Amino acid sequence: MKAIVCKELGPPESLVYEEVADIAPAANEVRIKVVSAGVNFPDTLIIQGKYQFRGTPPFTPGAEVAGLVIAVGSKVKRLKIGDAVAAVVPIGGYAEAVNAAEEAVMPLPADFDLVMGGGFLLAYGTVMHALKQRGSLKAGETLLVLGAAGGVGLAAVQIGKRMGARVIAAASSADKLALCRAQGADEVIDYSQESLKEAVKKLTRGQGADVIFDPVGGELAQECFSSIAWSGRHLVVGFAAGTIPEIALNRLLLKGAATLGVFWGAFIAREPQVSLQNHQQLFAWIAAGELKPYVSKTYPLKDAAQALRDMLDRKVTGKIVLLP
Repeated sequence: MKAIVCKELGPPESLVYEEVADIAPAANEVRIKVVSAGVNFPDTLIIQGKYQFRGTPPFTPGAEVAGLVIAVGSKVKRLKIGDAVAAVVPIGGYAEAVNAAEEAVMPLPADFDLVMGGGFLLAYGTVMHALKQRGSLKAGETLLVLGAAGGVGLAAVQIGKRMGARVIAAASSADKLALCRAQGADEVIDYSQESLKEAVKKLTRGQGADVIFDPVGGELAQECFSSIAWSGRHLVVGFAAGTIPEIALNRLLLKGAATLGVFWGAFIAREPQVSLQNHQQLFAWIAAGELKPYVSKTYPLKDAAQALRDMLDRKVTGKIVLLP
């Protein structure tokens, strides 16, 4: 089968598209014919050796796939050949097929778009966990989303609106903010042109945001603490800016606020039943036409390096997926 292989740690351009062995699933695994593979920011870090999970070359990157089960291990009980599924894997997703542990596989509704499915599980699962379990977002509250035009950011805009929040989307260009408005944002902030702190203060009449969804980190994270409401919740989702900010705890004290980590991968392992309930809610919203995951672009599998380069160069909005 064809796959993308990281033979040495480095930039996307060092990846190779080649033939690799087709491996049968272990007893507790299923083998999935990949219809689409999600491209995520951590993928850009893993191939460079900069992520908390370290791949040892040679390996195939990619943590998120959707497709059809084509083989099952002897101990698999919940899934069968032909099932439409989405799955999260440690590595291996950028390929024509991949093995996934049964507990990491999510059955999809029969009519679910499998191209969309490759960009659904990780982003929308992360956001649902962040806003519901970690942020305790309530209808009528104000949600500030940083990096709002990216994969998890746009999902946060959509789900925040579905949960009844007033959503302020913050991004770095007019085009990105236009997309956020089209996906439901009530207000927008271009933080390349104006102070995030002052803009939030103006839009909330000095009250600040009740929940801040932050996949960016860096200097913007520092501004969050001046933009948070009394008893607000700052959700640490990632560090796309490249630097991990230090928190001055007195700033949290003065606002009676909290900073909360969002680690979806650990959550689904520790609380699988709650995670399943989250996804059942997401499926219900999609089936009712109340939520539509946004895939902005698809790439052939062989063009994975270009997809990752576009992500690093911040040319990506919403989710992008590879099509084997």
